[in-house]
Amino acid sequence: MATIYDVAAYAGVSPKTVSRVINGDAPVSDKTRAKVETAIAALGYIPSSAARVMRSNRSDLVGLITGAISRTGEYGGVHGLPDMFLIKGIQQKIREAGKTLMIADTDNRYEQIDPLVRTFMEHRAEGILYVTESHREIVLPELPNRCPMVLVNCFDAAGTPSVLPDDERGQYDLVRNIIRHGHRRIAYITLQVGAEATRLRLAGYRRALDESDMVFDPDLVQTGITDFANDSEPLIAAVLKLLSLADPPTVICCGNDEMAVRVYGILRTRGVRVPEQVSVAGYDNHSAIAETLFPPLTSTELPYMRMGALAAEILFDIIETKETVRPPVRVVGETIWRQSVTALK
Repeated sequence: MATIYDVAAYAGVSPKTVSRVINGDAPVSDKTRAKVETAIAALGYIPSSAARVMRSNRSDLVGLITGAISRTGEYGGVHGLPDMFLIKGIQQKIREAGKTLMIADTDNRYEQIDPLVRTFMEHRAEGILYVTESHREIVLPELPNRCPMVLVNCFDAAGTPSVLPDDERGQYDLVRNIIRHGHRRIAYITLQVGAEATRLRLAGYRRALDESDMVFDPDLVQTGITDFANDSEPLIAAVLKLLSLADPPTVICCGNDEMAVRVYGILRTRGVRVPEQVSVAGYDNHSAIAETLFPPLTSTELPYMRMGALAAEILFDIIETKETVRPPVRVVGETIWRQSVTALK
């Protein structure tokens, strides 16, 4: 690998002159600059980033810790809306800022977080983004003099800056839209009990009912997932219980779009037409699902791309201002109305 001394010898100048051309920190004649640039091109010389970091105290490196890579293909396929979309939003902003993103995967092991953070700090990362696959609370290892960090899709009790989906508002907007289309018996099949998204979305569901003077009926709320393996038995039981009610629902809201796919199938195997007899709505707006189902699925967006981009912008601002005390930022997803929910007269 060529060194600055090789470039200097090739161009017939001093190493100091080569440094001035590379860094632009001192005047150099056009003739000398041309000779140095020709030498650099001929030798394939790549300037040392370590030296630049020492001079400017800026590495232009940003670390990202995730579990998305090891989770891809888990259980034989991709489940839910993968947090790769969060990473994509982050990557776009990193590229626009002229920085380099270093990605490390936890392999789904919490104990990997501490060494990964230390590794990024050893490489002089200016900041770190930590992404989780679901909206949840986490506990970060305590590290002295840790570089700036922003949490994405997660939060902690210590108040580390975070960017979160506004799950409560998302479900509220969806149910309010459904009510405006004339529905009064609105069922909700939730994700896992105890999940942060379940708690918040259920609150949004109830708020929408309350504001429309509709009485909450606990029989209309069922749990469709009991574990992360996505066993269909709880979902089948939930749908059958809803259909057996004396006053069954006219629409079923699902915890995510994958659940909605299976609800379509469960209803159709029992001769129930969507949306003529029962409407169905999802959550995520996973376009590969929502736009290809028949009828296309009404769904609320889980705004992962925007969340990732905003998290990167917040990290850049923290790096510049050193202001690390910030309230959580919640991003609202848009409700995308499609033909799976029909208007009642």
